[in-house]
Amino acid sequence: MIDRFQHDPQAPPVMILSLKAGGVGLNLTRANHVFHFDRWWNPAVENQATDRVFRIGQTKNVQVHKFVCTGTLEEKIHDMIESKKQLAEQVVGAGEEWLTEMDTDQLRNLLILDRDAVIEES
Repeated sequence: MIDRFQHDPQAPPVMILSLKAGGVGLNLTRANHVFHFDRWWNPAVENQATDRVFRIGQTKNVQVHKFVCTGTLEEKIHDMIESKKQLAEQVVGAGEEWLTEMDTDQLRNLLILDRDAVIEES
């Protein structure tokens, strides 16, 4: 089905896959739209599924569409994903330089268990 979708001009113009299909190494360079119908809790999973279309050999502009209905669980998941992304950008930033530039005390404070958070004083 994938070979036909990729190479056969008479193939159906639409292929519907689950997010789990992205984990098997598909390259769908014929596609130019990605639709996320059911938001996933982990943004990396969605990004990997979207990346199936952004591969070597892609010659088209690719548009990503995320369907979110107002007032539903999906909206809450969307808000959570966006807040995770913002937090990651604030804490980690791009790349790994933020980690390699820390001194020993900063690294220790990042990794150490916060006793006050887990032990309630009476």
